[in-house]
Amino acid sequence: MTDPAAFTSDDYAARMTRAADAAAAAGLAGVLVAPGPDLSWLTGYRPTAITERLTLLILRPGKAPVLMVPALERPDAEAAAGAPALEMRDWRDGDNPYAGVAPLLGNRGAFGMSDTTWALHLLGLQRTLPELRFTALTDGLPMLRAVKDAHELARLAGAGAAADEAYGEIVGVAFAGRRELDVAADLAGLLRKFGHEQVDFTVVGSGPNGANPHHEAGERVIQDGDTVVLDFGGLRHGYGSDTTRTVHVGEPGEEVRKVHDIVREAQQAAFEAVRPGVACEEIDRVARRVITEAGYGEWFIHRTGHGIGVTTHEPPYMVEGEKQPLVPGMCFSIEPGIYLPGRFGVRIEDIVTVTPEGGRRLNNTDRELRIVR
Repeated sequence: MTDPAAFTSDDYAARMTRAADAAAAAGLAGVLVAPGPDLSWLTGYRPTAITERLTLLILRPGKAPVLMVPALERPDAEAAAGAPALEMRDWRDGDNPYAGVAPLLGNRGAFGMSDTTWALHLLGLQRTLPELRFTALTDGLPMLRAVKDAHELARLAGAGAAADEAYGEIVGVAFAGRRELDVAADLAGLLRKFGHEQVDFTVVGSGPNGANPHHEAGERVIQDGDTVVLDFGGLRHGYGSDTTRTVHVGEPGEEVRKVHDIVREAQQAAFEAVRPGVACEEIDRVARRVITEAGYGEWFIHRTGHGIGVTTHEPPYMVEGEKQPLVPGMCFSIEPGIYLPGRFGVRIEDIVTVTPEGGRRLNNTDRELRIVR
């Protein structure tokens, strides 16, 4: 699959304006963004090293965006795709960078700060500007990156299709007699084969290990008769994939089939509930209701889903208490599961995007219980 068109300086300028306007609507004086996913999404700039030297994007309603960078890193920042829209300022070793930022922030109001900001820098700003208040962007602007444009959706669809290709091949390899680590390495290799530049996780939970939703693949040798949870993903062209399928080594027993059918029904019901205006928590409720009514509610131990974009976990979250209504362009996982301690687990996960008509899956592999060897 070919790389979607690159983002332009206009794309990044529009994002920065959108963030500043969203800050104003939320009653914030502006947004402060340190290196991390928010900075790369807003400017295209990814510092080669994230260090104790302050790098900070300053967005204020009605004013030009400013990027404060260490002088030695300014050439890299100026090469970023979003640089034409930025006023670039630098500081040198020995300077107080917070004093350089202070005139841009004023002496009143609250600023949203990216979640990846080091405590060192937040504390430095608080010492320099004690009259200002700061709030995490996840709290202040949780939906900033949630609604994707057409270019972002194309990247997410490409990442999902690549993960599907990886699943299509992994079910053909030998499982029995091999370590979880071996299958995890196969999965990582397949993700890279199909275009992922970064592999974030390859969960291979066999037998009792499948009852741990975030099991880290280990030395356990997979055996005939094991149920195996496969959860894997990463970044392709800068956007995330994340999918889960549960397979079985050899012919499964009646209980495994029953549990898998319940999870599949819950996942399908939650998908069918996706439409604009529905609260995020309702997606969780629909999936949880199916599993609870089947008698397994106490073994569904996590939220039903999470947003995805330039990171594999981001707002919005499909969880009780999240009142945010679904909006076309949002992308998130639907991944109910049942985890029976000491025995086995089952999870099925797709990435879904909201359209004006309802939901559209970005993962389209078979959701049946696949038999592997």
